[in-house]
Amino acid sequence: MGPRATLKKPAIFGRRLYSLIIRAIVITVMSFAVAFGFLSGATSPSAHYDPYMFAIGVSSLFGAACGAIGILISRIRQMKAELRGLETGLDEAADRNWEIREAQERTASFFEAQDDVIVRRNGAGAITYANDAFCALAGRLREELLATNFALPALQQGEVNVLADGARAYDQKITAALGDRWIAWREVTVRSDGGSEIQSVGRDVTDRVNAEHALAEARDQAETANRAKSRFLAMVSHEIRTPLNGILGMADLLSDTPLSPEQSTYVKAVKTSGETLLSLIEEVLDFSRIEAGKLDLAARPFALAAFVEEVVELLGPRAQAKGLEICCYVDERLPARVVGDAARLRQVLFNLAGNAIKFTEQGGVSIIVEPGAANTIAIAVHDTGIGISDPDQSRIFLEFEQADSGSTRKFGGTGLGLTISKRIIESMGGSIAVESTPGQGATFRVTVPLPGNAEADESALTVPDLINSNILIVAPAAIEASLIARRLERWGARTKIVPDEQVAAALLPEQLWSAVLVDNALGTPASEAFARICAAIPRRLVLVTPAMRTDLPALKTAGFTGYLIKPVRAATLAALFATDSAFDLDAASETVETGSPARPGGGLSILVAEDNDINALLARALLVKLGHTPTMAANGAAAVESWLAARAAGTPYDRVLMDLHMPGVDGLEATRRIRAIEAETSTAHTPILALTANAQAEDRDACLNAGMDGFLVKPLDRESLAAAIAAPGRSALAA
Repeated sequence: MGPRATLKKPAIFGRRLYSLIIRAIVITVMSFAVAFGFLSGATSPSAHYDPYMFAIGVSSLFGAACGAIGILISRIRQMKAELRGLETGLDEAADRNWEIREAQERTASFFEAQDDVIVRRNGAGAITYANDAFCALAGRLREELLATNFALPALQQGEVNVLADGARAYDQKITAALGDRWIAWREVTVRSDGGSEIQSVGRDVTDRVNAEHALAEARDQAETANRAKSRFLAMVSHEIRTPLNGILGMADLLSDTPLSPEQSTYVKAVKTSGETLLSLIEEVLDFSRIEAGKLDLAARPFALAAFVEEVVELLGPRAQAKGLEICCYVDERLPARVVGDAARLRQVLFNLAGNAIKFTEQGGVSIIVEPGAANTIAIAVHDTGIGISDPDQSRIFLEFEQADSGSTRKFGGTGLGLTISKRIIESMGGSIAVESTPGQGATFRVTVPLPGNAEADESALTVPDLINSNILIVAPAAIEASLIARRLERWGARTKIVPDEQVAAALLPEQLWSAVLVDNALGTPASEAFARICAAIPRRLVLVTPAMRTDLPALKTAGFTGYLIKPVRAATLAALFATDSAFDLDAASETVETGSPARPGGGLSILVAEDNDINALLARALLVKLGHTPTMAANGAAAVESWLAARAAGTPYDRVLMDLHMPGVDGLEATRRIRAIEAETSTAHTPILALTANAQAEDRDACLNAGMDGFLVKPLDRESLAAAIAAPGRSALAA
């Protein structure tokens, strides 16, 4: 029991006892007065005395007195019970009061022991409480601070945020006795005896803020370094591509001249080395963009099947030069047009298939595109190369890593191709993985979301009706033959693949064949001989590589009714089964199979703005070989003048090849001037193609904004130049 209860109990007991004594005296006096009055009346000489009535009266009085005494006794007991209850309540109250005081003392000691700064102010802003940390920060005693409006001097004030519980939070830089400090304040309203007060709790976050500032400064420095690196790489790329354009271009031109076998070997070595250097430059540039976070994706509609076939065709010469097959199959259930970044996806397929070609010595490479799970497209790039071991599979997607990484490695490269491909596919929301068994090749599986474009859908491929048709395929390698058979079977045919002409000859009498496809890889004499013995078959087709076109007249004479250029396009395969005179489709096949339209009749008049003499010579030579008439200009100003003069003479240029970086007026400004003149005079639009060694995305955007129609990256090659000139649409910039 506390001291306060000890003092209160006697006082309460005294009041209760005093009240009881007073009530007893009052009752006794009243009883005596009644009895005295009764006795006085009874003994009065004038009163009539009745002893019976006297007894009754005395009994009544006695009963009343006893009842009163009983009530008093009951009240005394009730008072004792109340007193015991009060004593218990007093004990509990004393205990609670002691606990409250103890909690207050603990709280006060806790506040004082805190490193956090705590201060309370009343409605007038006067300090009602300040802990030791606040006093130390202020450099004053608590007695000096209480009841004053003292505030820590603020150097910087952060943004005030109101939290969900109503508290106000902000950062503040102050000048304190210990130096400048950053304090994170949290203010809340609390109740007190004198009304509501504002309690401010501050935490010293100077180290955190300094770390954040250091981190921000480091980030700014890193971004600056990245920008400098990007500018450096762009400059180096431009400066390397410019002479490399001359090296590769001149090597091409030199290879078209009469050379001895030894000279041809040297020229081929020069071109191979230049192409390797070009690939290295492109991979380093792409990796630097990815590391700098500048991998921008531009989703646009494109034709899926044609896209995949073009990739295979572009890789065809590389594969065929090693004696390998390369082919593709695009499932007809997929949308004709899809939406995605075709340029980046082409880069991925080039990396995967290019690596497959590099690591494959025999057999070939195939690209199969089919519907994937959850509205995705599954792309499998399969090769018959050396394969990849399990430990190597886990690291080949890391930067600068290769499956063959020892000092005695056979295959070169930077080890960035797969890293770049993985980053691109993941940026598209897809995934990439590899499955391989050493010695049995590898399969790279890419899953990527490419939604169909229903608004701009192309007409579906018109397929021939091959139901009940029996087709014999004679091919020493089964990779492309199996995909051709797969497509023919989807069109209703029954197919049979055999490896050579002897087996095929043995099968001829077994059933009625509707068509036969012979791969000229058997050798031209064997193909011609087989064509003669199967002359009774209505459709006899031969498969040749672009290098075998010189054999086509002899093959036609031997009895073939048509030919297919490998790798085979689905549209060409369907067209050959829909006509009886397939050799008459030479021009169409040339356009479809090579991806390069036939040379326009009579050639075009083309203005070339190029300040580098070697590149100007190369561009002139390539254009002349393509059958066009070039006119050269040394800078942008001269190009605009030449364009105006040709228009005034009534012989406007059909195309303009505009180098971007030229002294005086550059290519972008020259293009803007030409477009402004066209707009003012309402004259015809002249297709302008950018000609530059820069391959950055911002360069493409700059060309598009200036009004250009196409984008040619140095080093130039004959095929890309011919294709760009033949179709100078703005889609070329997107690719």
